[in-house]
Amino acid sequence: MTPAPAFGDAVAGCLLGGAVGDALGAVVEFDSLDDIRRRYGPAGLVDFPTGGGRITDDTQMTLFTAEGLMRARRRFDARRIDHATDQLWSAYRRWLATQGEGKDGDDGGGGDGGGGLVEEPVLRHRRAPGHTCLSALVGNEPGFVDLPVNNSKGCGGVMRVAPVGLVARRPSGLGIASAALTHGHPSGYLAAGATADIIGRLRAGQGLRPAAEAAMEALGAWDGHEETTAALRGALSLAESDPVPTPEAVARLGEGWVAEEALAIAVYCALTGDTFEAAVRAAVNHSGDSDSTGAVTGNLLGAAGGRSVVPGDWIAALAERAVVERVAEELRACFDPSSGSSR
Repeated sequence: MTPAPAFGDAVAGCLLGGAVGDALGAVVEFDSLDDIRRRYGPAGLVDFPTGGGRITDDTQMTLFTAEGLMRARRRFDARRIDHATDQLWSAYRRWLATQGEGKDGDDGGGGDGGGGLVEEPVLRHRRAPGHTCLSALVGNEPGFVDLPVNNSKGCGGVMRVAPVGLVARRPSGLGIASAALTHGHPSGYLAAGATADIIGRLRAGQGLRPAAEAAMEALGAWDGHEETTAALRGALSLAESDPVPTPEAVARLGEGWVAEEALAIAVYCALTGDTFEAAVRAAVNHSGDSDSTGAVTGNLLGAAGGRSVVPGDWIAALAERAVVERVAEELRACFDPSSGSSR
């Protein structure tokens, strides 16, 4: 175990780290590695373009995950009702409204109405949202592990799950349930559970490799875990054989469009990058889902090291910095262990 950052520091590091990774990756999402190198040189994209960076649906949905968890916390405090997944579903339906697909006041049946992030102008932008998330949320009925809404294993559950890992007592279980709301394939929700599990362990001071190994072991109890387990095992093995991250090494793990690949790429880059910048650059410079792999890599490193590991100039370049910082502070205040409110 290594000294863990203070809770609020881990929350800020995780959310800001994920946001800058998302925004950097968004610059080259959908581009092939050859195109990236032609445009930016052999090292690929190394910094934000002039004018800064903008988050995508990855960070938007991460912030709505945080809001859903906070509403669930307050609901529990007021009425001793613990329906976190209901509140997450409601939060994602509010996010849907920001994409022009729903109604602003629609709470998805969770009972807490609109307001909050849905009223933030900087979040009311459509930034290449995932088809699976949109179609599942438009469909009005949440999915469950035992009653899947589709057979998708896209990375939409993984990319948004970081706040669960930061605050839940059983992050794996809630991470799985939160992803199953929109993604019905076992790899789609088990990879999200593993991501939340790893982030929870990092926040507690465990190293990334033992955290990933423990999450991988826990996956063995679930039906359909084989793809996610194999992807994590591949990431850990690759980190030993190729300890300097390169696009060619990342490509051996996939492109990150599906959940287990996005998690594997993030774990590999976070393990092998000798700085936050190096890890995130490795996570975005490849022919794949660069914003999602960059976001999850930033989540992992920020949770482990706190805000100080996230480059200050990257935070300053983030167009939506203020709302990310505000949500991080609200999440800290809602779940701060020192106040006895963590659960």
